[in-house]
Amino acid sequence: MGVNQIGDRVAQTEGEARERLAAIVEQMGKAAGRFGVLSLPPRLVAVSKTFEADAIRPFLRAGQRVFGENRVGESKEKWPGLRGEFPEVELHLIGPLQTNKVRDAVATFDVIQTVDRDRLAEALRAEMDRTGRELPVFVQVNIGAEEQKSGIAPSEAVKFVERCRVQHGLQVQGLMCIPPDGAPPGPYFAQMVDLGRRAEVPELSMGMSGDFPTAIELGATLVRVGSALFGQRA
Repeated sequence: MGVNQIGDRVAQTEGEARERLAAIVEQMGKAAGRFGVLSLPPRLVAVSKTFEADAIRPFLRAGQRVFGENRVGESKEKWPGLRGEFPEVELHLIGPLQTNKVRDAVATFDVIQTVDRDRLAEALRAEMDRTGRELPVFVQVNIGAEEQKSGIAPSEAVKFVERCRVQHGLQVQGLMCIPPDGAPPGPYFAQMVDLGRRAEVPELSMGMSGDFPTAIELGATLVRVGSALFGQRA
């Protein structure tokens, strides 16, 4: 079953969710096998943005535990109840973060994937110090240099990672990117691999429903899959 043949509608049952998860995991395994020996096996981040708790719950019951959300407010509303049922959940923020939402983000999420400027890094450090809650972060790279997208410029990424670690005291776990729509993603993923090596980070978050096998083949450790699991968004 291919990526485009699954997830046409919202999964209604645990059985449907389990089937979709199995299809994605199978493709991930095949792609990882083509990559060769991996220091970190790729993990699936199920992107549940815009879907309500009832649409997420079948995937939790099917065993998925790592999820990604774009909006702090939406996540703050729907995830406390789900966490009460499934406390092992690991929740990633994969959308842009404004500094005025940092307090809620640190309280709600377990990983922040979208650090892209010094002011945000400073605000995260201050809130983590205030709460004593230390979150790993990823630096988002605007790998296609697109004006409409968030992220640090590729030419500045390595130095920014160093500032995040040394100046801001953040635990930088990896790099994250979203390649340009409609362009072959391989060259952008390859550039991310080079940046990750130079920045000395262990993880790369790259690849979504339409291109995650390519991302894994090139070295992704996290892939963010939404529509192929949950169905098409309204």
